[in-house]
Amino acid sequence: MRPLNFSTDQLIYQLSLSAMVLFCLFAAFQGGYAIYFFMRIFCLPVSKSSQVKEHFPVSIIICAKNEAANLKKNLPSILSQRYSNDAGKALYEVIVVNDDSDDDTSRVLMELEQQYDNLWDVVIAPDAVRDLQGKKYALSKGVAIAGHDWLLLTDADCIPAGPDWLATMVAPLAAGKQIVAGYGGYNHQPGLLNAFIRWETIHTFLQYSTYALAGIPYMAVGRNLACTKDVFLTVQQSEVWNALPSGDDDLLISIAGTSANTAIVCDEPAFTFSNAKTSWHDWVQQKQRHLSTGKYYKNPAKLLLGVYGISHAALWLCFFALLFSHHIMPVLVIMLVRCIIYWFLWTVTTIKLHEKKLIYLFPFCDIAWMVYNFAFFPYITWKNKKQWK
Repeated sequence: MRPLNFSTDQLIYQLSLSAMVLFCLFAAFQGGYAIYFFMRIFCLPVSKSSQVKEHFPVSIIICAKNEAANLKKNLPSILSQRYSNDAGKALYEVIVVNDDSDDDTSRVLMELEQQYDNLWDVVIAPDAVRDLQGKKYALSKGVAIAGHDWLLLTDADCIPAGPDWLATMVAPLAAGKQIVAGYGGYNHQPGLLNAFIRWETIHTFLQYSTYALAGIPYMAVGRNLACTKDVFLTVQQSEVWNALPSGDDDLLISIAGTSANTAIVCDEPAFTFSNAKTSWHDWVQQKQRHLSTGKYYKNPAKLLLGVYGISHAALWLCFFALLFSHHIMPVLVIMLVRCIIYWFLWTVTTIKLHEKKLIYLFPFCDIAWMVYNFAFFPYITWKNKKQWK
């Protein structure tokens, strides 16, 4: 029996040694990734909207399907932006695409159109022959009648942070950019689900903003995105554009975004806010739809994001396993250094995005993101969510 015990001990030792080597490799990658990408959060430029001397006309486009309540609540703020010419006339139009709604959307829009002369609506009939899937078709109808070359896209359930949202979002277009990715946050509500959704939204912003600054733009959020009409029309010709009913925001950046033509805006006046899902089931449905787009990113972004997600999950799994080995002290030191780097950069990002209350939840959110990646792996890699709403 003694040789068997010796063999078992040796096997356990070899396994723990292998886990330690992998742990060190994953920790090194995570550290290098954070330093190369996430450190760029300090380089995010401040918008120069106040320095723009001339305002160019803008078309704001909102796709709505059974959004009567949200339109009634949020549209007045969008229609009251401080963006006018010297005579005080609004230099923007708001186009709402009513995509076959069967609630009071038409009535709400009719009432608002009587109050605002720069609001227009487009109605998509139930029997409309669609040449594009889901929201893509609604967007194409809105862009087709847009009277201006600058487009600002948002959602019916979003409300701007203030009256300078429009001016701040399009300021980079005035500076020569063609695509502007903004921040779309969620309102604070009690509960762990809401906290994780808000943290995951901040984490996503940290990723796509620093990737853009590194010259690899790959996504944005459609609830706060500006671009030129030429870019949008060019993107519509891509084979990838109609692969999904949603994902217009990510695909627009992935297809047309470059280091030279894409800008990131994270100034508070440019934020939009909406209510997060309140049930795990609804949130899972939403994330399945959002994550279906990732497989259509360009290869460099897919590779980097994939290795980042895998290394994050593997690092935590190795960490928990090695807590029961004789490597515990170096493991604790390495993980502490890794967490200090990440939690510091997340803290900087939450402060920039005015979400300081999340700082104390970083340990929970860090580990929860490992579970998140395992749970949604099929939609990240091969499955598509076939519905827009």
